[in-house]
Amino acid sequence: MADDRGRILLIRRTDNDNWALPGGAMDLGESLPQAAVRETLEETGVRVEVTGLVGIYTDPRHVILYTSNGEARQEFSVVFTARPLGGTPTPSDESREVRWVARDAVGSLRMDRSMRLRVDRYLSGVEQPHLG
Repeated sequence: MADDRGRILLIRRTDNDNWALPGGAMDLGESLPQAAVRETLEETGVRVEVTGLVGIYTDPRHVILYTSNGEARQEFSVVFTARPLGGTPTPSDESREVRWVARDAVGSLRMDRSMRLRVDRYLSGVEQPHLG
């Protein structure tokens, strides 16, 4: 998600201290875009409108281990573009810090390899969504 100045809304996660796009799991009865809107609001305090698709990402080699309960999951994510509608960036129990980050500053932030792939795809300006 980017604001009118081209800055990207990122969170610094509480579980691993890495920077990431806001996101999470779908709730029963909601669409993918509805889940993206809800998760962004919950994790950042910012209301958004989904405007497009960056890509669909899967990688069988990338397994996420949740240290809180020992659960392991294979990654699957859908990354959308969005525009802010309102709200103030506010940390949550999942986000230690929420910040609008200038495009040229994103590269200096610590991110998981798979998250960096998603963010770089968006920053590249490629219009065709990533599938894979």
